[in-house]
Amino acid sequence: MELLTIIGGGLAGSEAAFQAAERGCKVHLYEMRPDKETPAHTTGNLAELVCSNSLGSFLPDRASGLLMDELSKLGSLLLKIAREAIVPSGGSLSVDRDFFSRKITSILENHPRIKVIREECLIIPESPAIIASGPLTSSRLATSLSNFTKKDNLFFFDAIAPIIIQESIDFSIAFKASRFAEEKGQSADYVNCPLSKDEFDHFVYELTSAKCKPLKKYENEIADGVRTGKGKFFEACLPIEVIASRGRKALSFGPMRPIGLMDPRTGCRPYAVLQLRQENLSASLYNMVGFQTNLTFSEQNRVCRLIPGLKNAEFVRYGQMHSNTYLCAPALLLPSLQTKKRADLFIAGQLAGVEGYLGNIASGLLAGLNAANFVQGMEVCVFPPSTLIGALTRYITECSEKSFQPMKANFGLLPELEDGSVPRPE
Repeated sequence: MELLTIIGGGLAGSEAAFQAAERGCKVHLYEMRPDKETPAHTTGNLAELVCSNSLGSFLPDRASGLLMDELSKLGSLLLKIAREAIVPSGGSLSVDRDFFSRKITSILENHPRIKVIREECLIIPESPAIIASGPLTSSRLATSLSNFTKKDNLFFFDAIAPIIIQESIDFSIAFKASRFAEEKGQSADYVNCPLSKDEFDHFVYELTSAKCKPLKKYENEIADGVRTGKGKFFEACLPIEVIASRGRKALSFGPMRPIGLMDPRTGCRPYAVLQLRQENLSASLYNMVGFQTNLTFSEQNRVCRLIPGLKNAEFVRYGQMHSNTYLCAPALLLPSLQTKKRADLFIAGQLAGVEGYLGNIASGLLAGLNAANFVQGMEVCVFPPSTLIGALTRYITECSEKSFQPMKANFGLLPELEDGSVPRPE
């Protein structure tokens, strides 16, 4: 039986391990947690969801919905378990993240062809391998990757949002609703905290003047690059204070937009709204949607409690920001996710420049499938660009190196039709 080494037990690595094992490979899956922690994870579970508990919309007219359909047809383990762990969130597939990760861990640890090894992998294996160590790759493995690629790793800042206890929300102010729920036939799955113009203006003022956590030395160097235009924030996951600093109304047209919501107390649309999404099956915890932040913990306590309905909010997790690592995929990878220098070495997940939970799962599935094919002497496959998996893979491996930044699956990646339009689901 051929041996395949997989480094990283996140979404991509977990999906890759399952796919390769199901195709007859003996898999050694390395995960350094819980012995070696990261700045963002809180458990040692495999496939732990860090930033959010939502995998995106499952509606068929959304890119995430189409990607879910592709993953389902391809037999994705993680998507199957996500549907078992679903919590109410309108048209989105949101999960109880603890149930989700514990179930994945149990399945992989008990698979007859998978051995989970709780050790930090320090160097790139010389035998067939998939590296899916993620954006929080340890410094020693990152050095090994840099030596292999002969290129510096790229960095950007990522952030996670706070989680609060449901009982601490004031439901005399906050109300349950989903955007355009009546029009779309959805249930009222979100908790909404409405703000008037004065309340919003005061909140933005306090937010933009609040203190942020100090950065580590190497993160300060990256931050200097951001300020001088040589570094990067990741635009798809900006800290809330960064969005607010771009303009007084930036939040009310962004994560705090009130579109599709009516305050039952007034019968009118609020000036702005903070949405809270159910975090677990028991509905005891709620995630502050779009509120990734690097404010100090004490400032998060103070500023977030300025939002109506959250005056007495109790936090079980504060938001935080950290630097992430990814490789320059266009220079290094083939559409099969093989490295150009070594046909038996694959890169998957956010390390390969794939953003979003579903995209990471998809890249793990493709890498696991192809690695299994390779070690068994079969031809690797490249998905056609008319599929979202194929289009996303083509983008990260063929786009400009100069402007490369992690990409999320979206309809804009699909090829144009003969009439010049981009295909959309009916």
